[in-house]
Amino acid sequence: MKKPFGRCARRCILVIAVIALAAGAQSRAASGSADAEKAKADVLLSTMQAEMQRAQSSLGKLDPAPYFLSYSVYDQSIVVAVGSQGSLVNSTHGRRRAVDVGMRIGTPALDNAHAQNRGSASSSGALPLEDDRNAIAHELWRLTYEEYRKASKAYLNVKTDTQVHAQEEDTSPDFTQEKPPTHVDYKEVAPAPDQRALEKFVREYSALFRQYPYIYSSTVVITAQKTRFHFLSTEGNHVVAPSAFIRVAIEAETRADDGMELMRVETFQAESLDHLPAESEITAQVQKMASDLKALREAPLAEPFDGPALLSGRASGVFFHEVLGHRLEGHRQRGEQEGQTFTKKVGQSVLPEFLSVVDDPTQRKLNGMDLGGWYEFDDEGMPATRVEVIKDGILKDFLMSRMPIKNFANSNGHGRAQPGLMATGRQGNLIVSSSRTVKDSELRQKLIDEVKKQNKPYGLYFEDIQGGFTLTQRSMPQAFQVLPVLVWRVYADGRPDELVRGIDIVGTPLAALNRILLTGEKTEIFNGICGAESGQVPVAAAAPAMLFSEIEVQKRAHSLNRPPILPAPSIEDASPGKDAGTKPGAKQ
Repeated sequence: MKKPFGRCARRCILVIAVIALAAGAQSRAASGSADAEKAKADVLLSTMQAEMQRAQSSLGKLDPAPYFLSYSVYDQSIVVAVGSQGSLVNSTHGRRRAVDVGMRIGTPALDNAHAQNRGSASSSGALPLEDDRNAIAHELWRLTYEEYRKASKAYLNVKTDTQVHAQEEDTSPDFTQEKPPTHVDYKEVAPAPDQRALEKFVREYSALFRQYPYIYSSTVVITAQKTRFHFLSTEGNHVVAPSAFIRVAIEAETRADDGMELMRVETFQAESLDHLPAESEITAQVQKMASDLKALREAPLAEPFDGPALLSGRASGVFFHEVLGHRLEGHRQRGEQEGQTFTKKVGQSVLPEFLSVVDDPTQRKLNGMDLGGWYEFDDEGMPATRVEVIKDGILKDFLMSRMPIKNFANSNGHGRAQPGLMATGRQGNLIVSSSRTVKDSELRQKLIDEVKKQNKPYGLYFEDIQGGFTLTQRSMPQAFQVLPVLVWRVYADGRPDELVRGIDIVGTPLAALNRILLTGEKTEIFNGICGAESGQVPVAAAAPAMLFSEIEVQKRAHSLNRPPILPAPSIEDASPGKDAGTKPGAKQ
C-alpha cells in the first residue's frame, strides 16, 4: 500500500472525489431522463405492457384465475465465425426475439408449478423482429392463452395429487413473495462486433494448427452476442437491461496409438473484442495446446490411485463448481427426488475452517480478467446479489430463485435459464478464498511431504481440468466425476514429474471436500458454460491451488480406433490466406 501524501494531499483527493461524485450524479440524472424517453419510445415494452394488462383483466374473470403473469423477452443479435486450418468454415449472423410467458395459477402456497409440474409455468415462442405492435401483441396473446390452458390443467392435477399423496418433508410455498424493482437501462454495453474482424480472428488462430500434423482436427469458434432483456410482470415492475459477451473456444484433437481420444480445449470470454487477451497470449496458449497433445500421445496410461494430490487454481475452480456449487443451488434442497446433500447442514461445517465461498454475479472482473458469470438481473427479473454461501467452512446460504425452501423464503437473484426453459437457482461467479495459504512456489514440496508422510510412491498434480458432472438425485449415488486433461505423477524419490493420461477424478462430496489441507495464494479463473435443468448459462469459477490429502482416480473409457493410416497432407506454409503448397518468398 502506498504511503499517504499528507493532509493537503488527502484534502485535495477528497475534493476531487466529491466533484466526481457530483458529476456522476448529474450524469446519472441525465441518463435516467434519457432512459425514460427511450422507454416511452420502446414499442416492444409498451406493447408488452398493454397486452399484459388486457390478459390480466380477461383471465382474472376465469376460474381458476392466474395470480401471476410475466413476459420475458430476449432481443438478441449473434455473430458467429468458425475457422479451421486457416480457412473460414462458417460465418453467420442473426437476430431473434425469444419470449417466455410465465404463469402461476392457484396461490403462492400451492400453484401449478408444484413438484414435478414446474414446466407448466412457462411457454416459449418467438416475437417479430420489427416493432409492429399488432404482430407483437398477437404472438403474446397466442402464447398467453396457450400457457393458461397448460397451467390450469396442471393446477387441477396438483390439487388432486396433494389429496392422494403423503405430505412432503418441505412444505414451503411454490413461489416467493417479492417486491422486485423497476430498472430501465438502454445503454450500449459494447460496440457492435465487426463480422469481418471475427472472420479474420478465426482464420489467423486456426492457421497456427497447420504446423502440427499429429493434430487431426482443430477449430476456432468466436461468438459475439448482445442481448437486451425485457421483463414485465403483474407485480408491477419492469426491467430493461443490456448485456454482451465475446466467447472464444479453441479445440484440438488427436489420438494415441492405443485408440484413446485426446482433446484440449481453451476458452476465453470477455465483454467485447478489445477485452480479450493479447494476441501473444492466445498464440502462446494455442502452441501450448499443441505441445500438450504431443506429450499426451506419448504419455503412459495411469492406473487407479488413491492418495495425495495437488490441483491448480483453474482445476480447483472447476472441481468446486461441480462438486460443491451444484449442491448449493436452492431447488436441489427440496423435493423427494433430490439427494439434498447440504439441505440440513446450514450452520454446520461443510468445508475446512480456512475456506470460504461466495457466489457474486455482480462482480465483473477479478485480477483484471472478465468473469463469465456476471449479470445485473436474473431471468426472473430479480437483481443479482452477492451471496456468502460458506463462511470459514460453515454453510450459511443457498443460491435461490423464486422457488422458496424451508428457512429461505426469498430469491437472492440467482434464478437463471436459457431462453425457453424455466429458471432455477444457478451459479454465477463462484469464488473460493482461503486463510491457510503458502506461496505457490512451495506447493509442490508440500505435496511431496504429504506423499512421504503417507508412504505413497507418488502424488498427482492436476494441471488442468476440462469439466465434469455430478449426480444430485437420490435415486443415483451422490457422486461426482471430474475430467482432467493434464495430470502429472510427482515422485517422492526425486525422479522427474511424469505426465500420464486416461484417468478421471471420482468420489463423494462430503468426503472429498474435507480432505483439503491448504491452498496457494494466487486465485485463478475458469470461464465456461454450465448445462443443467434450466439450460446452458455462462459461469465463472475462481479458486487458488489446493493440496488434498486424498483424491481417488479411476480409469477413463476410450475407443480402440487406431490413428489414421494415411498421414495428413503436408502443409509447408502455415500462414493463412496463402496457397498451402507455396513456400514464403518463392517466385510466382
